[in-house]
Parts: sequence; structure tokens; C-alpha cells
Amino acid sequence: MSAALRLVVFDVDGTLVDSQADIVAAMDHAFARAGHPPPGRDAVLGIVGLSLDVAMARLAPGLAPEAQGAMVGWYKDAYLGLRATAGAAVSSPLYPHAGEVLATLHARPETLLGVATGKSRRGLDKVLQAHRLGHYFVTRQVSDHHPSKPHPAMLEAALSETGVGAGAAVMVGDTTFDMEMAAAAGLPFVGVAWGYHEPARLTGAAAIIEDFRELPDILDRMWGGAA
Repeated sequence: MSAALRLVVFDVDGTLVDSQADIVAAMDHAFARAGHPPPGRDAVLGIVGLSLDVAMARLAPGLAPEAQGAMVGWYKDAYLGLRATAGAAVSSPLYPHAGEVLATLHARPETLLGVATGKSRRGLDKVLQAHRLGHYFVTRQVSDHHPSKPHPAMLEAALSETGVGAGAAVMVGDTTFDMEMAAAAGLPFVGVAWGYHEPARLTGAAAIIEDFRELPDILDRMWGGAA
């Protein structure tokens, strides 16, 4: 008898790829266009994972919604320009061993892989194409179609699309937004130590990994066998 299906859902920025240089530069550009003081690198990285409208409201709470909306557009334009200049593979490089671990998990017939990201569909597609990762993910949840993290809608949609129950799924991410989204959807959460939020903040994690290669064994232990 075949094993029951399991689902591993990954965040993207700060978990699979490191886009921080372009994120910070694009946000600095948006704030400069608005004539507003930039929030600083730590503050910008602290909101990565949120949908852009929510992120901008947090970074510039004193500005009118119309101004925040314009800044979202300026950010997108700057980010796309930076990525077009360098190429997505350079501007958003994979973290060490991310590709090989995805291949390892994908090779397990009972394991499905998914993505839940604050990126747009266009932004996610560019990253997946650049790193030739698209064939790994059977469900891709993006900011275009869902409320911002930590709302559980992305994970609920991933579970619905794959037919996997929350008890047979896990969220892998680097921020408290990922952690809180997982909790709201009833999924365990595995944190990564190399992302944009300090590991000490990921207090609800079932485990925190220091190296991507630890993930398959962590999943084996969580699920009591081959993931």
C-alpha cells in the first residue's frame, strides 16, 4: 500500500533565496521618490514576507494611503529594474543546498512541495524560472490572490489544492509571519536560521535548522518515517 501524501510548503525570500540587496535598494528608491526618510535595512528586512501594501503601511505609517500606494508602485518598478539588470538568478541567489534538498524531497513519491510567498505571481515565476525550480512545486500561493501573511489563506489553499490534511503538512520559513500563518492554519512550522528574522523570535517552531541539509531528517522525525 502506498504511503499517505505529505506536503512541505516553503516561504521564498529569506528561506529559499536571498533577495535582500534588491529589496532594500528598491525600498530606498520608493522612499526617496516620496521624499520620506528611508526606514533602514533592519526595518525593511523585518517586513519581508508581508504583502507590499501591508508592508508599506508599517514602514510609512504617517503617510496617506494614496502615498503609500504610489510607493508600492515605485518599489515594484525599482525591484523589476534591478532584477532585469542582474538577472533573477544573481539578484535572488539560492541559499546553500536549497536546490539539492528540494530535489531530495521531490524524489520521495509521497512528498508534495509547495510555496507560500508574499511575492506576486510574476515575481515568483521569475525566480523559479531562473533557478529551474518550477517543476518541484505542485501548489504556488502568492500575494495576488490572498490576504497578507500571517492570514492562513495561503496554506488553506495549498491544503485544499493538494488534498493533504494539516496534520500531514509543514510550513518552512524564516519569519514570525510564516510561523504565525502556520499556527493559524494548524500546521507545524520549521524555522530556518539564515533568514530575515532572528531565530530567537521563532518561538513557535517545532525545529530550527542551521543548514538546509538538516530538513529531510527533521521531517522524518516529525512524521515518524520517510517524509
